[in-house]
Amino acid sequence: MKPKEILVFGASGQLGRHLLRKLARNNFKVTAVTRNIHQKGYILKSQANAGWIDIVEIEKFDYEKLNNIFENKNICINLVGILNEKHRNSFDNIHYLFPKTLAELSKKNNLDQFIHVSALGIEDAIDSKYASSKIKGENAIKDILERYIILKPSLIYSVDDKFTTMLMSMMKILPIFPIYYEGKTVFYPIHVSDMCEIIENIIIKNLKKISIECIGPEKITFKEILKKLLSSLEVKRLLIPTPLLIAKGFASIFETTMKKPLLTKDQLTLLKYDNSPSGNYKTNLDLHLNSSLKIFHEEVSKYSYMWKDGGEFSKPKVNKS
Repeated sequence: MKPKEILVFGASGQLGRHLLRKLARNNFKVTAVTRNIHQKGYILKSQANAGWIDIVEIEKFDYEKLNNIFENKNICINLVGILNEKHRNSFDNIHYLFPKTLAELSKKNNLDQFIHVSALGIEDAIDSKYASSKIKGENAIKDILERYIILKPSLIYSVDDKFTTMLMSMMKILPIFPIYYEGKTVFYPIHVSDMCEIIENIIIKNLKKISIECIGPEKITFKEILKKLLSSLEVKRLLIPTPLLIAKGFASIFETTMKKPLLTKDQLTLLKYDNSPSGNYKTNLDLHLNSSLKIFHEEVSKYSYMWKDGGEFSKPKVNKS
């Protein structure tokens, strides 16, 4: 039986790299699309055995080239997303126009499934450009084709993320740590391997025309996340509630002085809203898309040693007796 051909956009990110490995191990043939094959080619090639992964470079938006790579494909998966805008990489371009084009090409080439990763808890955040662009993208996809699956995950974490790793890097050097909105924002963190399992089961079960809210097993506030990370690092830091006016000032400075800002004004706006299920859609738990779900502090403890003074030698000793 011929293996299914899957097209993956955003393959070099945290979720993309883990997903490539899982798909290739399960005999799916993957075409990974990247904007810079010289920077990302080695990373992508190392995710699967030869013959199971092809890498295609599309440096700029090229409709004709995009259309060509859709030929003879069964499934398209879009993982592309940004947290802050830069030049042509605006929220509207990346979260609305780009997935709209992919959906149109999926319909034109009669693909079996178009799987799009959006975000959780964005319906009420109408004052956030990030959230608004995500919603526009979701609505455009639903208007274009019926074979869509929209995934709306909470915070996705792992050793390869840019959230827990960034926080632990800051905790390593800062004696105090700012928290916003008293740290009460709610998250349902989901491990990257659990997200990959969701996508794999969606393909196997051939689900269509559905939006799914993807959550981990725990409801955790931002302040609790920080405390769990501090506990894993075995350090103590003062968590200081920061007035919104000061936080906005910091965000403005970060935006103008840093290539990858630690915090933006739009991210600050998003933190007003809980990153939790809306109740408008089924969750991965409702659909039984996971065999089990990983616990946040247990997984973080497996890689937090990299931010401890002892490094590798700070790992707990295993009793072999």
